[in-house]
Amino acid sequence: MTYCSRHRLRLLSGIALLATLPFAPSASAAAAASPAAAADPAAPEAAPAEPAENAQLGDIVVTATRRETNLQKTPIAISVIDPTVIKDRHIQSLIDLADGSVPSLRVATFEARQSALTIGIRGIVPFDQNQTARDSGVGVYIDGVYLGRSQGLNAALFDVERLEVLRGPQGTLFGRNTEGGALSIVTKGPSGEFGGRVTGGVGNYGSYNSEIHLDLPAVANVAVKVDGVVQHQDPTTRNPLSGQAGWNQYQRAGGRVSALWKPFDGFSALFSYDQARDENTPFYSQLVSYNPNGYNVGTYNASNVLTFGGNRCNVAANGVTTNPCIAPLSPLVRVAGERVSDADIGVPQQVSVDKTHGFSSTLKYDVAPHLQLRSITAWRGVTTDQWDNSGGAHRSIYAPNTSFSRYSLSYLRQTQFSQEFQAVGSLPQLDYALGLYYFTEGAREYAATPVTNKWNATGTGYTINDAQTWQPANWLRQRDSNATAHSYAAFGQATWTPVDPIHLTVGGRYTKDKRRGALTVISGVATPYTFLYDNSRFDPMVTLAFDATQNVNLYAKYATGYRAGGANDRSSNFGAFGPESVRSYEVGAKMDLFDHHARLNLAGYIMDRKGTQIDFDFVDTNPFLADGRTANPNYTKHTENTGNAPGTSKIRGIEADLTVKPVEGVTLGASYAYTYTNVPATPNPLLPGNPLTQVFVVYTPRNAGSAFADYELPVGAGDTRVRFHIDGNFADPVYSFQNETTRTDKSFIVNARIALADIALNNNGQRLTVSVWSRNLFDESYIYRRSAANSSPTVNNDGSLNYGGVLGDYANFNPPRTFGVEGTLNF
Repeated sequence: MTYCSRHRLRLLSGIALLATLPFAPSASAAAAASPAAAADPAAPEAAPAEPAENAQLGDIVVTATRRETNLQKTPIAISVIDPTVIKDRHIQSLIDLADGSVPSLRVATFEARQSALTIGIRGIVPFDQNQTARDSGVGVYIDGVYLGRSQGLNAALFDVERLEVLRGPQGTLFGRNTEGGALSIVTKGPSGEFGGRVTGGVGNYGSYNSEIHLDLPAVANVAVKVDGVVQHQDPTTRNPLSGQAGWNQYQRAGGRVSALWKPFDGFSALFSYDQARDENTPFYSQLVSYNPNGYNVGTYNASNVLTFGGNRCNVAANGVTTNPCIAPLSPLVRVAGERVSDADIGVPQQVSVDKTHGFSSTLKYDVAPHLQLRSITAWRGVTTDQWDNSGGAHRSIYAPNTSFSRYSLSYLRQTQFSQEFQAVGSLPQLDYALGLYYFTEGAREYAATPVTNKWNATGTGYTINDAQTWQPANWLRQRDSNATAHSYAAFGQATWTPVDPIHLTVGGRYTKDKRRGALTVISGVATPYTFLYDNSRFDPMVTLAFDATQNVNLYAKYATGYRAGGANDRSSNFGAFGPESVRSYEVGAKMDLFDHHARLNLAGYIMDRKGTQIDFDFVDTNPFLADGRTANPNYTKHTENTGNAPGTSKIRGIEADLTVKPVEGVTLGASYAYTYTNVPATPNPLLPGNPLTQVFVVYTPRNAGSAFADYELPVGAGDTRVRFHIDGNFADPVYSFQNETTRTDKSFIVNARIALADIALNNNGQRLTVSVWSRNLFDESYIYRRSAANSSPTVNNDGSLNYGGVLGDYANFNPPRTFGVEGTLNF
């Protein structure tokens, strides 16, 4: 470890040294570090406004510091996904970022469900955040409003102006639960001028999409904008049970109305209401290995007792298991090491339904030429009806005349309110932002896990159990929990420029968190468990930036962040855990080179995290108790305990973003992230004696990268041109469970798009763009989530081994190749 630490320090020093090399200066301000510069989504599909030379890279504006700044002059590691990137990669919702377009940003499903997303940055990636009394380590914001739950994050994206990925702790300006960074979604507001666009497209798997974005002319100083989105895809894995949904299908629809009121100069009030519905099913969970450890495979005798060599298997006594063996595999179950398009066994499966809604008002008042007061008020809510039967017979053993296929059902309802006041201003040599913040939410969730199918005596057939058992009115609730939270904060940040090339930024945020909750039901029995949390902390930030030249900007940064403590409602007692916090040390360089024909941004960081929240989880897939005959009352139950890892978790990383525009019409780019993580061994409360267990950070590849190439060629007169885009994204294998040593596959995904853009239809400014796109162009198949929990025996209370639930590894694969055609009319 000492060698690794010294190696990282040398690399960080090398970044700073590289930035001092004498690159050619440029005549204009620095430009964006993203593959393309910011563009108005309703504008022509041309490259954004550029400097005088068309072959130069353009500028981009970000709001990460609560004011509009040039990204190249902003001493924060930021990646920007703008409308050009969104169209080129056919990004419709946040799950489409799971291919790794931003290497430091990791997006994955929780379990296999699209109804709740796991989002992480720089090795801060939670395993299970989608509970009533838990939070994420990366904050997701839409137009400055924090989204408190991971449920509903995969709703269709509206008219996005840009997505800002702020890498590293953002504890000062963004606050709690941003220790890894923040994902800020900025949408396009009303312009006050008539215009808009209509998009429609179709593709394979029965997919179609349509959008309308309509800007109305201002009337009585009020401008209105209307957005509507519909997205659909049939299942990519079919369900053989008639009348039931397949897997990886979705139907998303949403709308938003925004009104911008400007009664007089210096004041504006933006009001927005949005509502969305996302019907989806999880990715299919399939058995990728059977008995990988080579245990003896038994057979069932006439009494349906598992035997091996003529003797009963798995006799446990005095801490010893004699004649160990595992259950045979049903002949109906298919073991496949690659993605399947048809499930082998049909199961009841209906769509999960996420509903989101929200209202926000943003007021801005220029009280003086260099001082603006702001107010951001928001009410939001989400409900999720979860229906997940993705495992079938691939997560539980075959035993004669026993039930199988765990149907994970859940209903969650959350509402939240937030209020933020900001004062953003400037004095000679000083820019500042001050603010007050309040956030409150209430959430309730109850869940059940009925079993839907039943084997016949030989495993050659099955029947469907009584459907009434999984109707909500008849649920045997495995858990029922509720929680409310309140958070209060005061923050400030100021940048002082004593002399032109030096900029010193100092900031801090004081936060007070309160949360209470109750776990009122476990396995159908009322329980008295409650939870109280009360904590306050101060998060400082210091950044020293130096303009080495007009176009080479260096910075060194110290910042802290934290993730609030909570309680685990999958535990047997609503077990509480403390907050985790991180200290980050970062150096970086932002460089515009060769007269704005190349851009290189570098960052290196060291993060030390205390109190890392670790989840130990176990799903009981054994239908019998240790004797192999008695029915297991906890069959299908999901148990999970969360604790804080002892000592310090280490996260080290290097990031690089390169964009080159060698000649007019050609843009090339690449991004790379190296991330090293190490978490101290942590006591495992699910094992006898709570032994120290090596644990891991999930969904964080050691090496990840992305590259792209764009080429535009004018066609005929006017602005019409052909645009070619291709990108490739790779990542090393990752851990997908914190307490399992099993890793996923490495990945390499290619996306492409060809567009005939801005075809003039008349003299009134109407333009048509027609495109052909593909995601996962080469139909690569890789495992993004894998568990070996069912490949080894569990430990009985007396220390003997229980082989009754051993089956094999199960996994989820990435989506297959999708493609389609799309047309967009701008007017």
